[in-house]
Amino acid sequence: TAPPAGSRALKTRGNTPKYGLIFHSTFIGRAAAKNKGRISRYLANKCTIASRIDCFSEVPTSVFGDKLREQVEERLAFYETGEPPRKNLDVMKEAVVEANEVVAEVKRKQEKKEKKKKKREKRQLEALAAAAEVENSVLETEENDIEPKKKKKKKQQELEDEAALEENGLEEEALPKKKRKLTVEADQEEEEEEEKKKKKKKKKEKE
Repeated sequence: TAPPAGSRALKTRGNTPKYGLIFHSTFIGRAAAKNKGRISRYLANKCTIASRIDCFSEVPTSVFGDKLREQVEERLAFYETGEPPRKNLDVMKEAVVEANEVVAEVKRKQEKKEKKKKKREKRQLEALAAAAEVENSVLETEENDIEPKKKKKKKQQELEDEAALEENGLEEEALPKKKRKLTVEADQEEEEEEEKKKKKKKKKEKE
């Protein structure tokens, strides 16, 4: 019932209102004055059925709502012309058949969407994996290129250091032990040969 009318009835201890917000419906406005109460109760009944169907159905469809609306239209025509409306059982059977078809189509569409999503996810994962492999290969090539450069730099530095030591007269200190021994032995041999030559000259002069 409408709140102002209900509170007024409680205060005055009069009769409660016969109609509530449903009285503003176009179906009740189209009915004659004597049939307004009957059509309002019928409309309320169909609204409760529709709300229950929407609550407990897994996939929402508009099939049952359309069929219930047709029933209300048929009931209005019955009040005006006397044509008998269809039975509720026949109408609900038709609605169930149509609803099953609609639900099957909706499920097919959902399955297609899920398959497309899975395919997209697989493609994204493959693309990410390929990008990671490319990055790893690039890093490996860069590391391989950097190592010979470092070796070349070391060789150049060694050569520069040797040249600087030669200029400063410090070549002997920079040489390793083995090279030092070889140079010392070579110097000793040269000195011995020079001494031998001097002795030979002295002998020749005496003769």
